[in-house]
Amino acid sequence: MADINLGVGGANSATGGYEIANSLKFEPDNSESLKWTNISTYATSARKKTFSFSVWFKITELGVQRTIWATSANGYLLLQADGQLKWQQSYGGVIKTLNTNRLFRDTSAWYNVIIAVDSTQSTEANRVRLYVNGVEETSLTSTTYPSQNAEAENVYADHHYLGAYTGNQIYWAGYMANVAFISDAQITPSDVGEFDEDTGIWKPKEYSGGSAPSYFLEFKDSSDLGAATGLDADTLTNITAADQATDTPTNNFATGNPLGPFRVGAWNFTEGATYAQYAGGNDWGSFTSTIAVGSGKWYVEIQAGGSDLFIGAGSEDFNFVGAGSGTGFPEIYYGYTGTNSVGYHANNGDVYNNGTQVVIGTTYTTNDIISVALDMDNGKIYFAKNGTYINSQNPATGANSIALPDTSARYFIGGSSYGTGKNHRCNYGGYTSFTISSSASDANGYGTFEYAPPSGYYALCTKNLAEYG
Repeated sequence: MADINLGVGGANSATGGYEIANSLKFEPDNSESLKWTNISTYATSARKKTFSFSVWFKITELGVQRTIWATSANGYLLLQADGQLKWQQSYGGVIKTLNTNRLFRDTSAWYNVIIAVDSTQSTEANRVRLYVNGVEETSLTSTTYPSQNAEAENVYADHHYLGAYTGNQIYWAGYMANVAFISDAQITPSDVGEFDEDTGIWKPKEYSGGSAPSYFLEFKDSSDLGAATGLDADTLTNITAADQATDTPTNNFATGNPLGPFRVGAWNFTEGATYAQYAGGNDWGSFTSTIAVGSGKWYVEIQAGGSDLFIGAGSEDFNFVGAGSGTGFPEIYYGYTGTNSVGYHANNGDVYNNGTQVVIGTTYTTNDIISVALDMDNGKIYFAKNGTYINSQNPATGANSIALPDTSARYFIGGSSYGTGKNHRCNYGGYTSFTISSSASDANGYGTFEYAPPSGYYALCTKNLAEYG
């Protein structure tokens, strides 16, 4: 079976229905954001009292405060460094705030967050309502509600931002999908989502959006990622067609796993957790995918960022933590003795299985793309360099396969590096930061790869896991 770390925000893929095709990837190191500059022309007293905002997001970098949506320097929805959600708006110069007690830190999960405001409500707690995955957050800290009929002065007095806010550019890290600002209405979760009748998982449902100043962004047009039903975003800062992703709430793809398991501070993940750069010093460190699999056939591409790398697969028993920086060669790279792993070494081109050299292959280096075909049904693994399988392997027929060391275990696909600065650009199918020229997909049409997955092999995503995992 598949071990899918989806948390409370896991997308349901088994029952079909409404599908989200695209999301938008935000990279804080590149200061990426969307902006609406003409919101003030729509200001009315009624609109300042009643409005809503809904977003699906997947966070991929933790430990730093991140902006989801902002209307000014004093009006925003944030995910704080500790994982709390914070909403804030100014009413008559007085800041009103809601903070969750719960923490939202699952980097493999999609979350739906709704802020629904109506200051005309007689009951104080009904004037601002915060929902996560269809359930209202009632355990709150720093709770201050606006007075009845108060106007949120910043919602129409300034600009709107997605992924940043003016005066203090704290940028979003990860993905967003189905972003909706709804003017003149305090929505409920049922307007944008529903609980799946079979699994009980919160999932999106079709939403048509409204007219300006409302806006609903689906990120379907890579040539105009600010296009909306309603009011388009008119300023895209460092957003390009390359930021469009197919990792969505209705088909959640694996990425590199920023939560480990590995030594604290050993890896930095950027570009939607698809760029893994080693920061652990002069020793070996390894990272995993967010999804481990125990059945099915799976395909992943990883572009090498230098030498002193391994790319491979390791079981849940693999010792990922190691002994720490500067200690020589702790047992934390794919293929090393006793770790239930197989690794393809860049420097000599050989494949190691639990420390034993099993294939004399082809070396690889910077910008080479290594394909990993993992057959969990038969306990086999295959490697290709730039589309050609080493040692005349053939994943479709099983020729020259490498046996996994423990066929009863579940396996991650990832990489290992020696020395700070070495990196891997991963492509699990939903997004990658290396250039794709061929746009190949699996037989189900999922994933975007440089090379076509072998017959019978599939991208690591929830749609395929529901069928084959």
